[in-house]
Amino acid sequence: MMETRQIVECVPNFSEGRDKGVIRQITDVIEHSEGVKLLDVDPGEATNRTVVTFVGEPDAVVEAAFQAVKKAGELIDMRHHHGAHPRMGATDVLPLVPVSGITLEECAALARKLAERIANELEIPCYCYEAAALKPERKNLAVCREGEYEALPDKLSRPEKAPDFGARPYDEGVARTGCTTVGARDFLIAVNFNLNTTSTRRANAIAFDVREKGRPQREGNPITGKPMHDAEGNPLMIPGTLKGTKAIGWYIQEYGIAQVSMNITDINQTPLHVAFDEVCRCAQNRGLRVTGTEIVGLVPERTLIEAGKYFLCKQSRSTGIPKEDILNIAVKSMGLDDLKPFCPQEKVVEYLLDADKQGGQLTDLTVKGFADETARESPAPGGGSVSAYMGALGAALGTMVANLSSHKPGWDDRWEEFSQWAAQGMAIEQELLHLVNEDTEAFNQIMAAFGMPKSTDEDKRLRSAAIQQATLFAAQVPLRTMKASMQVFPLCKAMVEQGNPNSVSDAGVGALAARAAVIGAGLNVKINASSLKDKAQADALVREAEALTAQAKAEEERIIALVEQVIVR
Repeated sequence: MMETRQIVECVPNFSEGRDKGVIRQITDVIEHSEGVKLLDVDPGEATNRTVVTFVGEPDAVVEAAFQAVKKAGELIDMRHHHGAHPRMGATDVLPLVPVSGITLEECAALARKLAERIANELEIPCYCYEAAALKPERKNLAVCREGEYEALPDKLSRPEKAPDFGARPYDEGVARTGCTTVGARDFLIAVNFNLNTTSTRRANAIAFDVREKGRPQREGNPITGKPMHDAEGNPLMIPGTLKGTKAIGWYIQEYGIAQVSMNITDINQTPLHVAFDEVCRCAQNRGLRVTGTEIVGLVPERTLIEAGKYFLCKQSRSTGIPKEDILNIAVKSMGLDDLKPFCPQEKVVEYLLDADKQGGQLTDLTVKGFADETARESPAPGGGSVSAYMGALGAALGTMVANLSSHKPGWDDRWEEFSQWAAQGMAIEQELLHLVNEDTEAFNQIMAAFGMPKSTDEDKRLRSAAIQQATLFAAQVPLRTMKASMQVFPLCKAMVEQGNPNSVSDAGVGALAARAAVIGAGLNVKINASSLKDKAQADALVREAEALTAQAKAEEERIIALVEQVIVR
């Protein structure tokens, strides 16, 4: 199956919020870094601090972060810095945040390596915090930044307070740049839950019900009673119901309503949809209703996909539907468009990163556009891409039958069974749609290799090697198409035998499409393998393709026979 793309967010805080020229020079470094997208620049006059957000694949993000730290160290002199926000360095904090396809632990490892590189190459001492912390107490940013910039001379003289990387006595270099704290943390979601009230007090009550910290325990009256303390004088708290959340209530004059404003700091412990349902429950207990949800800033795609699937399951509906439909269920279920239109392309991190790439692939074309592009005299897209698309249509037909069966009157107790089949079908469809583009890209690689220079013997050697490598890839891609299309047969067979009998012909057509996909992709394996100089490798590819072709023909015959039996009943 298709691998999930790795995406990391970086949110550095620079100790300059007033000089737009300095801020611009730092953000230019990020904006011009290959493979990353600058999403937000938020300068603060009073704090004299700018929070920058950018995303990309891990290596690209790490390199952009390093270059930004370098530029900030050149431009910002901490000896002259004053602001309302705690700070310790020109680049004060530098967190890496997993968005998709990468774990927090992997981001922590990247953060430690980045901190070491900053210390070694830029001579800026670094502490590691949160998930990247090398000492348990340094998970807390406040511990790393204790005493702020002014405490550095003392901290650098004490081994127990020394930075994790680049420790040395306080000198002119440290005086100028300060120290940087590099870390890894989970994605933070800022969200406001809209209430059908103007009462800040009622909103605060709900916030105290749900936030992890909870509310103070009081003697007698739970509102006006004297706060209780433990033997050491610490306030006793009644914990809230949602782990990894902070919340307060407030009134928003612009909207004329009160909201529960929440930061979800651990979306694995408390996903957005869980927080929404719990705030709804607590609001209802207090005679109120949540009318909608306002997401502040950005969210990872998985947050909305998980929410959409959660609400579909609550409705006993299939989750094996197109991603756009799942997103729409999430938007409508949580009222994300209550106050203003909600546009996933503007609120989902992954979609912002890919915004510049939209429309550049075959699968972005209309059905007519794809057919017309195939008909043109250019050799790509050709049979390989069309084969993959036929396989995708076969998977889509099997999925359609599963979804129709899931929602068939009288079959309500079987919705989950068919939902699982539909989800499998959607995964197969997505893999084959990816291969539509991959097959054309494979052909483009061959053409690029043929276009390499051939003036010298070394040029010819490199060109020949590149052609062979590209040809091998061009043979392997349709083989992947064959294997992915083979997965359509069990889906269609199950739908013929177990699915809605009124749609049995659709499942049969799905099997026919899969057969055509396998045979067509097999022809592409053979024609590309014939150009390989490594005949043993070529023969192995052809043998595997022929075996899959024979298997596809047999599977299709069995399924069509079953279809005929159901039709004539």
